Amino acid sequence: MTLLKSILTRLAASALVLFGVSVLIFTMARVIPGDPAAIALGNTASAEQVEQLRRDMHLDQPIHVQYGIFLSRLADGDLGQSLYSQRAVMSDLRELLPATLELVFFAAIIMFSAGIALGVLAARYRDGWVDSLIRVTSLAGIVTPAFVWAVVLMLVFSYWLAVLPVAGRLTLGVAPPPHVTGFYTLDALFVGQWSVAGDALRHMILPATALALSSVSQTARLVRASLIETYNTPYIELSQAYGISEARISTSYALRPAMIPAMTVMGLDFAAKLGNAFLVESVFAWPGMARYGVQVILQKDLNAIVGVVLVISAFFLIVNIVVDLLVVLLNPRIRLQQRNAG
Repeated sequence: MTLLKSILTRLAASALVLFGVSVLIFTMARVIPGDPAAIALGNTASAEQVEQLRRDMHLDQPIHVQYGIFLSRLADGDLGQSLYSQRAVMSDLRELLPATLELVFFAAIIMFSAGIALGVLAARYRDGWVDSLIRVTSLAGIVTPAFVWAVVLMLVFSYWLAVLPVAGRLTLGVAPPPHVTGFYTLDALFVGQWSVAGDALRHMILPATALALSSVSQTARLVRASLIETYNTPYIELSQAYGISEARISTSYALRPAMIPAMTVMGLDFAAKLGNAFLVESVFAWPGMARYGVQVILQKDLNAIVGVVLVISAFFLIVNIVVDLLVVLLNPRIRLQQRNAG
């Protein structure tokens, strides 16, 4: 099987998974207790008004008919109207998703760079005090929830030291850069607004760090375990016998094969952040899709719930495909097997 055929197969499987997710979340959103029409209109609405909204939302139809209407609208790029925001769900997602993606990608940079560096350092000085210190702090990082780190970082850097902003994507009064990608840092750099890019970056440091800290610890432990296993292979022992420095062995010879087993878990951890960012976004008043998702769930906003879950599922599947490609690039044996199979 060639690499291209493998990618096409994964894309087809991902489309089936998305279809299954849409059926599942569509059904669950309609069977959980509570009348979304009554919730949207409030206690002051009359029975006639509630019933009219139910008809407008097609809630008076059988669930399979409702799903058919949903699929026909989805084919046209229409996810319906949000009862929470009173706008099109697609417009809400287009506006809010870039903020969450920017936060998640910046957290991923912290996760991968710090986690891999700590893992290499712990493996290089394994069973020493450096290794012990990294392992203990990593364990503390894993068991501490992201919202706790968010509160701690806010107290230390925003209130005590007063060096970083505490809320939002930009300082009040600073105009957002022209929309290109929706990422304020990149958009500001594209048009040369350096001060706006710096301000956006300063606002992102604390929430991204809070979101990344537990994953930094997990990545460090995974890389350490994989590196130690790689150190016991014959070619590493031969490199040591030739007198090659430990630093070169760690970074040039051992790290690449050690990343193969750790890459899958790291990729899944990264993909999960899109849905797990809601607490961090709430603490830092970050106007992203994750916080929006929590609000629409509380309001039982059916169209918005389905839209948010589909976006998170699609992101998860895309990351999985990318991780599989990276594993193939890191492992020449997989490429050889695919070439021989093709």
